[in-house]
Amino acid sequence: MRQTPKLWEATYEAETSEDLAEAYRKWCALYDRDTVKVMGYVGPQTAAAMLDAYLDSKSCRVLDAGCGTGLVGEFLRSFGYNHIDAMDYSPDMLGEAEKKGVYNRLIQADMNDKLNIPDDCYDATICVGTFTYAHVGPHAFEELVRVTRPGGYICFTIRDGAYQDYNYREKMLDLEAEEQWELQELWEKDYLTNENVTAKFCTYKVLAG
Repeated sequence: MRQTPKLWEATYEAETSEDLAEAYRKWCALYDRDTVKVMGYVGPQTAAAMLDAYLDSKSCRVLDAGCGTGLVGEFLRSFGYNHIDAMDYSPDMLGEAEKKGVYNRLIQADMNDKLNIPDDCYDATICVGTFTYAHVGPHAFEELVRVTRPGGYICFTIRDGAYQDYNYREKMLDLEAEEQWELQELWEKDYLTNENVTAKFCTYKVLAG
């Protein structure tokens, strides 16, 4: 089985948010097949398991930011979480996520902008596959902190390469220095096993502002 390289590459080569939305519109129906079965995409289950280790109740309200087709949501639901909201820029990817039946609410939003979500709304936020080339920059960490309650957790991935090129680590350290969050884990783990691609897997605890 072979992936659709032009569809995959278009998401990393997008120059505008409109280009990115169009790339995902074309790819959404084949996304799960291409990423999981062809590329060996293991980011969702790894990150979901990391977050699960920190949450003390299955009734926690979780935001899946940049949910894509809902792969993370499926793993969280399999772990027993039933209060999961999905957020993504692409309405087409949200449509695929809705089919999985694991989310309570679907939110169409651009993570590069301020989110129309109240402060301290979630017990935890998870973001997998979104901090990468041509997607969402490090400034978005601030909004994830804002919508996650103090004492809650944020778990996210950053694709290797983008991690170095986009100064994500600098913003992470700035927020630590400002006592906005506290690092719990930062590991380099397999991300796309068949492509020999790794990512940084990070978990932070949100501090009182």
